[in-house]
Amino acid sequence: MKIYTKTGDGGETGLFGGGRIPKDSLRVAAYGEVDEVNAVLGLARALDPQEFADPLLQSIQRDLFTIGAELAAPDPDKVQKALSRRVAIAESDTTALEDAIDIHESRLEPLKNFILPGGAPKAATLHLARTVCRRAERAVVALSRHEQVSPAVLRYLNRLSDLLFVLARAANAHAGRPDVKW
Repeated sequence: MKIYTKTGDGGETGLFGGGRIPKDSLRVAAYGEVDEVNAVLGLARALDPQEFADPLLQSIQRDLFTIGAELAAPDPDKVQKALSRRVAIAESDTTALEDAIDIHESRLEPLKNFILPGGAPKAATLHLARTVCRRAERAVVALSRHEQVSPAVLRYLNRLSDLLFVLARAANAHAGRPDVKW
């Protein structure tokens, strides 16, 4: 099977589970932004120290694929049958993010100021992932104003950006780099 199909040359794309829509639709924008968060997390995982939070980041990447599939599937039942697996984010996934926030935050100095994004390459990339996650969240909110979106997806993305902020701080602490106050 070739990577190119030529079916999108006219500005439309296929949805997961069937159907075609314009590539500039709110749905495509939403799952495209989620895909971008996933790619930035892949970059963060590739940076040293690679072992820092790697199982957590990989788990998040899998969750983001689930969210992308959920957003790209107008009929999730068809997709679930085709894949024989869950294609919906669960409240327990958001709870796992909250647990990770609590663990990492307990090891950090409490914040008393705003901080500048940056520091060690891994931390700076996690800050970038946080901002891309916020953009993805805005795209999903825009979609939710016109089409049904699971509230669990919105909660997950909101919590994920919080976690990425804490992980960026933790990566800097791990590297011996202090937060830079604004």
